[in-house]
Amino acid sequence: MKLIVPTMEYDRQIQDFRREYLESGESMDGGASLRKYEHTRDWLDQLDPLESEYIFIREEDSRMVGLIQIRHRLNDFLGKYGGHIGYSVVPSERRKGYATRMLKEALGECRRLGIMDVLITCLSDNEASRRTILACGGEYESTVLEPKSQSRIDRFWIHLK
Repeated sequence: MKLIVPTMEYDRQIQDFRREYLESGESMDGGASLRKYEHTRDWLDQLDPLESEYIFIREEDSRMVGLIQIRHRLNDFLGKYGGHIGYSVVPSERRKGYATRMLKEALGECRRLGIMDVLITCLSDNEASRRTILACGGEYESTVLEPKSQSRIDRFWIHLK
């Protein structure tokens, strides 16, 4: 398993991942709006240089099992509700430890970028994401209400050394 910067070389894997998410009807966090793009090239072209986007590929079968985004800087919304990192594991590959492995690798990237205090958030009712964040050293700070969606969001900090 490894984090890879997405390229057209992974077009099929990216589109398979997107298709499964669309069919599931679930939200795709950390995807830089992948769900909106029918063509991988269009998605790649719109990626923000102030964010690092990675795909998580299972090497034995080249399956894309996850997507993770590191936001180098926080605007008002991200500073309150979104955090430095967003991630998703494709529904059919959950409960296999992939989210924890992805997040640990992304924290290494944060360290290289000089982001030593990492804010990570999740919906209050997302117990799997909460467990992932805690397993990676997250310290609960607070719960906030996002006014547009009326979602309760738990905020955690991971302090890197």
